[in-house]
Parts: sequence; C-alpha cells; structure tokens
Amino acid sequence: MNNPNRKKAISVLSGGLDSTVATSLLAEEYEVHAITFDYGQRSSRMEIKSSKAICEKLGFKHTVIELPWLSSLEGSALTSTENIPELKMSQLDDREVCDETARKVWVPGRNVVFTSIALSFAEAKGAKKIIVGWDLEEAATFPDNSKEFLDTFNKLLEIGSLDNVQIEAPLIQMNKEEIVKLGENIGSPMNMSYSCYMGNEGHCGVCESCMRRKRAFKFAGIVDETEYINK
Repeated sequence: MNNPNRKKAISVLSGGLDSTVATSLLAEEYEVHAITFDYGQRSSRMEIKSSKAICEKLGFKHTVIELPWLSSLEGSALTSTENIPELKMSQLDDREVCDETARKVWVPGRNVVFTSIALSFAEAKGAKKIIVGWDLEEAATFPDNSKEFLDTFNKLLEIGSLDNVQIEAPLIQMNKEEIVKLGENIGSPMNMSYSCYMGNEGHCGVCESCMRRKRAFKFAGIVDETEYINK
C-alpha cells in the first residue's frame, strides 16, 4: 500500500542488470514509479517483459513509453537490421575493440532523452529522485553513463527544475562484478533481468552485453541463472 508520506522516485528501468540492481537498492527508501522505453530496439519486447515482472515482484508502478521516432533516426545496430557485434571474453578489456562496438550500438542522445522524460514524470508525480543504472564499466565506452555526465546533468536540473529533482546513480563507481555482488547481497531479482541486445527469449550469449553479464557473475562467484543460447 502506498504511503503518502514516503518519498517518491522515478526509475529509468530497462529491465537490465544495472537498472534492476540500482532500483532494488533504493526500493526501501522510495516509493518507485518505473518507466521503460520502447524506442524500436530489437530487445524491446523482452525488456518490457522483464521490467514488468520486476515491478510486479517489487511492488512498483510501471509505465511503458513509446518513442518510435528515436529508431527512425537510424545509425544504431540496436534499431536496425545491421549486424550486432559479437565479442569474446578476452576482448572485453580491449578498449579499441569495445570503442568500435559501442559506436555500432550507440543510440543518438538516448540517455539525454530518457533522463529528460524522467524529469517530466518526476515533476508531475512529486518525485525528488530519478534512479538510473549508470555504472563505471559502461562509462568506459558510453560517455552518457559516466560520473561527469551525471554531475553535469544534475547541475542542469538545478537550473531547469522547479522541484529540486536530482538523478541518483548508486552504481556510478562500480563495475559489473561489484554490481552482481551488491545485487546478491540485497536480494535484487537479477534472475528476472534481461541484458541481451538481440531480443530473443533467451540471451544470445555472444553480444557484448551478454558477455559482460557472463563475466560479472563468473568473477563474482555467484550462480548465473541466465539462459544463454550460446553457452
């Protein structure tokens, strides 16, 4: 049951590992309304399915927002028929390889758009926090996951919001292994999360997102319940 005196937060929940753990971490402190975006990405159906299941389990409100125009801009393998790069575990720390992969799956302005829409939700719902799953490992190749991006966006919100809304990124200094360990410690439903770029019922097991997920559970020494098509 909702508590009218409880602080409110908007979660940008993709259904992925990072946003699931970040939101779970703050679930006790805030009444959460999660928003999931369908921007024509291959994995939209599975991301929405995962997010919905997570919200039902944790007792969050959930809204799906469609942004068809974002995929019409083209330029990303996530929203087109272009091949999504496959990586080996040994390539995950190869900056040159990962920079090239990041460019192929980069969606123009995605986190700027998502966070701006989350601000609209926050102001309308009386929420003071926007929860995001940005982390250190992703920030190495995706600048819109970095602490610099977080700090700069929060400075913008100090000017652009009447309600003193701020972005909360509890994983901003953590790598995937640390995130999995945290998720295990707090009982986050990581087994319900979906990380694959391809959008099949099971994780492909070879895209960069799947490989980072695999490695995180392996290094953390925690059983990975994820179903991978390619073992």
